[in-house]
Amino acid sequence: MDSGPLPDPTVEVPALDSAAVTLYRWTVVHERLTPATLAQAASETDLSLPECEAAVRQLTAACLFRELRSPDGGPTSWQPVSPQAATAQLLSARDTALRAREEALREQRRLVQQQRDGLAALVPVYLQARQHAFPQGTIDRLPDKFAVRSLLADVIDSCRSEVLVSKHGGSFPPAALREALPRDLALLDRGVRMRSLYQHATRFDQPTRVHAERLIGAGAEIRTLPEVLPQLIIVDGSLALLPASSGGALIIREPDLLSYLLAVFERDWENATPFATGPQAAHDVTKTMKQSILVLLAKGLKDESIARRLGISLRTCRRHVSDLLDGLGAHSRFQAGVVAERLGLTSHPAPAAPTTEAAGAAGAAGAAGADTDETARPVPAAACPACGGPLPAPVPSPDGQRPGGRPPRYCSPRCRSRAYRTRQREREQERDRDRADGVT
Repeated sequence: MDSGPLPDPTVEVPALDSAAVTLYRWTVVHERLTPATLAQAASETDLSLPECEAAVRQLTAACLFRELRSPDGGPTSWQPVSPQAATAQLLSARDTALRAREEALREQRRLVQQQRDGLAALVPVYLQARQHAFPQGTIDRLPDKFAVRSLLADVIDSCRSEVLVSKHGGSFPPAALREALPRDLALLDRGVRMRSLYQHATRFDQPTRVHAERLIGAGAEIRTLPEVLPQLIIVDGSLALLPASSGGALIIREPDLLSYLLAVFERDWENATPFATGPQAAHDVTKTMKQSILVLLAKGLKDESIARRLGISLRTCRRHVSDLLDGLGAHSRFQAGVVAERLGLTSHPAPAAPTTEAAGAAGAAGAAGADTDETARPVPAAACPACGGPLPAPVPSPDGQRPGGRPPRYCSPRCRSRAYRTRQREREQERDRDRADGVT
């Protein structure tokens, strides 16, 4: 389908200088310009006669002047034309040709997509034949997302017992959620079990949370973790889809690799938290996310890497980091990692909030098992996070309920004030970085 040569879009409408614009305004007011009135126009517009003659040529070339000749072949006159009419006269042919070419391109794209869909429909046939030829298992590659969608629709329709899903990311595109919801609901309606692993951050994304609640209401099981595997789908324990770096997917039918993926999923499933949206659930998840940030912080990861791994925004990550620094009494990320390691906060994925009382109770319990002495072993004091000096002994509470008292966080008011000023300065720097990154 050929619509002829494409008009050159770089051909410009003749440019008008200030003299041409002035003469055009004068002619519109007087309704016509003739050779006899050309001198009058030059006088009234403060233009020279050569400038007026050049302006007439420009306006005629731009179709803003229409040449008129008298019936007896007398002198030519010029009638002003509206800019809209001049535009139509100059550009209508080019615009019509461009529209025709765009329509031709749309038709060609439609034909290409039609051929793509026809070939993609053969993917299940190919894979089934491969499975028959290699019953011990295969690993195949799908080239792009179109082939992945075609195969996914086919295997989901033929699923009989269970679908396992692991999705990385703090939120999912609304369009993808709308596409997946009818398919997943139909799957659950057939009595197929569906278990999904999301990241904790999805609980705070409204579209993803609504989608999850719809699936849970239909019988799906959804749990969350700070970090999950990238996109993973296992169907009936006999086929798995993993993302490929090329943008397509790997189809896993090899039994040993399937067993490994199933074991990894079950391990994460046992450690995950059931999806819930109540205030207490959100509070618990936030505590777990902060603990995960602390672990990654102690490993030396930057804020950008932590945010990407946990599926949260950079601003949210920085806010949690600031809260953690305040809670540990640290004025740098390095110091926070040191204090966290010293207090044992990075040895478990989700421990309780660190307190000296808990540490003292653990020490007392250990002492009770080895010795029956009534006095518990003292908990070694941490160093002052501001100067590194030793901390003073805790002061007992007046009511006697806590004999050890609450341990001081700093060795002196001066160090506490210095740490406060340091945290304020770092918050200002965080806000400056947010503005530089375009975060509002």
